[in-house]
Amino acid sequence: MSQTNDNNRLIAPISQRDHTQGAINAPIVLVEYGNYQCPHSGEAHRIIQQIQQQIGDQIYFAFRHFPQPQIYPQSQKAAEAAEIAAAQGKFWQMHDTLFNCQKLLNNGYLVEYAHQLELNVPQFLRDMTNHIYADRVAEDVQSGMHSGVNSTPAFFINSFRYENQCDAESLLKALLKAGNLCKHKL
Repeated sequence: MSQTNDNNRLIAPISQRDHTQGAINAPIVLVEYGNYQCPHSGEAHRIIQQIQQQIGDQIYFAFRHFPQPQIYPQSQKAAEAAEIAAAQGKFWQMHDTLFNCQKLLNNGYLVEYAHQLELNVPQFLRDMTNHIYADRVAEDVQSGMHSGVNSTPAFFINSFRYENQCDAESLLKALLKAGNLCKHKL
């Protein structure tokens, strides 16, 4: 890893390749590096959903994969399953399902989730077997590592690393502060 990030800034800006929700011109941009099997990422998922309901069009959210298969053995497969669902137009549905079923991420369950979401299951199975999206997941991991990410969840608010408590109140406060700073710069 030759590139390091001593400034705790997001190195790879949001682009067309990212999975995003919200208005692209929102004053608050939140990027998460997460892991579908990590219980802390699961809690962060619930917190982000709460925050999105509270501040709606004020936030633009991007999710990037950061599986850690050495700690969470099913996390790589889950990330690839989310990418397969994305190719079939259902990333966010699979994303929510994977976080809601974190303890059930082995192959049989992933296929069941694909079926429940009405994905093309034979295509899903081929893509999983051939690891079609492994490189896509690896790109997220690399971008995270270049930005100093080494565990999940990791957040960047308006390109700056958020390092405080990951509870709803603290994160919301930081997001709103970042949003107000953006308004004052205009």
